Amino acid sequence: MLIRKALRQPGLMLKMINPRRIKNCFIILWKEDLTSAINHYRLVEEYERSRTVVPGKNHYDITDIPKAPGSIEEYEKIVFKQPDAPQVSIIIPVYNQFDYTYLCLKSILKYSGDCSYEVIVANDCSTDLTGRLDEIVKGITIINNTENLRFLLNCNHAARSARGEYLLFLNNDTQVQQAWLTSLVKLMEDPCVGMAGSRLVYPDGYLQEAGGIIWKDGSAWNYGNRQNPDSSEYNYVHEADYISGASIMIRASVWREAGGFDRRFAPAYCEDSDLAFQVRKLGYKVLYQPESVVVHFEGVSNGTDVSQGQKKYQQEHQKVFYEKWEKELKASHFENGTSVFLARDRGKGRKHVLVIDHYVPQYDKDAGSRTTFMYLKMLAEKGYRITFLGDNFYRSEPYTSVLQQLGILVLYGPEYAENWKEWLKSNINFFDIFYLNRPHIAIKYIDFIRKNAGGKIIYYGHDLHFLRFSREYALTGEKKQLEDAEKWKSQELYIMRNSDMNYFPSAVECDEIRKIAPEIPVKAITAYIYDQTERISYQAQKRSGLLFVGGFGHAPNLDAVLWFLEKVYPGVHEKLQVPFYIVGSRAPEEVARIAVDGVVVKGCVSDEELQELYGSCRLAVVPLRYGAGVKGKVIEALYYGLPVITTPVGAEGIEGIEDIALVREHEEEIAQVICEIYHDVERLKELSRRSRLYVQQHYNKDAVWNIIKDDF
Repeated sequence: MLIRKALRQPGLMLKMINPRRIKNCFIILWKEDLTSAINHYRLVEEYERSRTVVPGKNHYDITDIPKAPGSIEEYEKIVFKQPDAPQVSIIIPVYNQFDYTYLCLKSILKYSGDCSYEVIVANDCSTDLTGRLDEIVKGITIINNTENLRFLLNCNHAARSARGEYLLFLNNDTQVQQAWLTSLVKLMEDPCVGMAGSRLVYPDGYLQEAGGIIWKDGSAWNYGNRQNPDSSEYNYVHEADYISGASIMIRASVWREAGGFDRRFAPAYCEDSDLAFQVRKLGYKVLYQPESVVVHFEGVSNGTDVSQGQKKYQQEHQKVFYEKWEKELKASHFENGTSVFLARDRGKGRKHVLVIDHYVPQYDKDAGSRTTFMYLKMLAEKGYRITFLGDNFYRSEPYTSVLQQLGILVLYGPEYAENWKEWLKSNINFFDIFYLNRPHIAIKYIDFIRKNAGGKIIYYGHDLHFLRFSREYALTGEKKQLEDAEKWKSQELYIMRNSDMNYFPSAVECDEIRKIAPEIPVKAITAYIYDQTERISYQAQKRSGLLFVGGFGHAPNLDAVLWFLEKVYPGVHEKLQVPFYIVGSRAPEEVARIAVDGVVVKGCVSDEELQELYGSCRLAVVPLRYGAGVKGKVIEALYYGLPVITTPVGAEGIEGIEDIALVREHEEEIAQVICEIYHDVERLKELSRRSRLYVQQHYNKDAVWNIIKDDF
């Protein structure tokens, strides 16, 4: 009810107090950014839950180990499929601990998804029920060693029987979780990746490891040990110095080239660290995959006392490891326990960017988010280490997970919302570049960063707010717009003067800034980035209808649709009888309930459905009457080869658009050109061809990078 009230009163400041009155949370409902406000509200709702939720084994699917061994007849039979050509060979070295092995196998069968895999159990002369495993488990390969090889040699021996493209070494004292295998395979599809490992958690729900760190002296850390495994810093894909051998996947070809586990580390310990270093030496990456969760009953096989048994080799082999890799350790690793922020993802010598925006980019809901997402993706692909700070600190899904899988650390949750200044101050010297977005967000952070940081500040305004409000005032004559324009002008100029470089999507905006303050460094950048152009067959005769795409949290889009419906579409529909599709998130009731013949309000749609609409409609219309910046909706339509009819405002900042789109200003002209061209099949086909060619030339990754690379 509180949110509904706020939505009726944009600009209202709400003071929300959680049930225990631990924290006061202020939310400013910006006139144009209601999603941010709603996400803030969700954060407050989750605040109290975050205080009471602690890791526990019920957080994962774990079957308790029986306290007393049973007879083989008491166990349910398990049957695996046996593929002719498995993609993955899961190798499980075993010495006794039958119940752990059995439950491990059950979890594999339950949670390995559609992956094609084989299971190889390497029985190292067990004396318990393991010798009768074949009586209750079918469809796997069991190798019964004639002598006790112990862990390392057992793994090497079993790997010779593997048929998969990837080998996955898995401890028998584990229980795997949903998507554990598919997520590892997904990483390995990148030919640059040679090894990938899982997020390991203890049975009590606490984290064992989110990738490993090796220090300059050869000692190791299980990064995140005994922490909350759901914390943001442990949930993004990143390079790791090593992955603990409880669950590691490696290319079979790389395994063979490396020679398997180095026999110098027999019988066990440091062989996994050494293999990771070998993989990198061969030119491949070693990655940590947080989506692959494996519960590890650590210490079951070898205990925890490093002074006796097989565990004693842990300290001895550290010395062997150091001697083998001394040169690499001295060159690329940190002193023990220092610069953990960089050490956890092999960040030494690599540039680190802190990106700040209002929230995690919801790239299928608004153009600004899509731009932010595309630039994040490009920077990640260029090898930059990226931390993303959304001002609402809300874990919006699926968008957060998408960024995490790109290798981006996303800060979310109350621990950051409450303590962002302390966190930033502690880590600020690790960042080379601060990339701030939007004036109402950048103003909150820029003074703090300018005062405490030594890195470069780059500001991206998305559009020039004061110019947009000035144009709205010129259109409506409402004094409020003029007041807003002056407010934004003061704020935006302050941010720009305190930034080392300023980006806007249109040269028109850059010219406006130079007129006012020629000393401000400003650059026009490309709003959208496309890796490749869709293969599109534009056949007008097989298409029907007009298409408008734009989020309604942005006031110019609402004005455009209402104006088009009132002034343009009635005449067009009377002549052509064609539908008008309206696509956009956060459509208000006045749009959602439109009951006009021919109008189809689709609202917020998935990327797949949007692509279908671009492939089935005949024309895109962008009837904007005011605004600023390059319009993403225009570029996106051009990308899909959809001929565009727009206004001078919609065409602004797109150099040469008069050759690829139809630009008209007044309602009579827009209606006339729609009716004229709608049935001109050859002209539409040519406009489609020019549109795709234009995007190929101006909106490809190399063209965009050439504009900004010097700033980064």
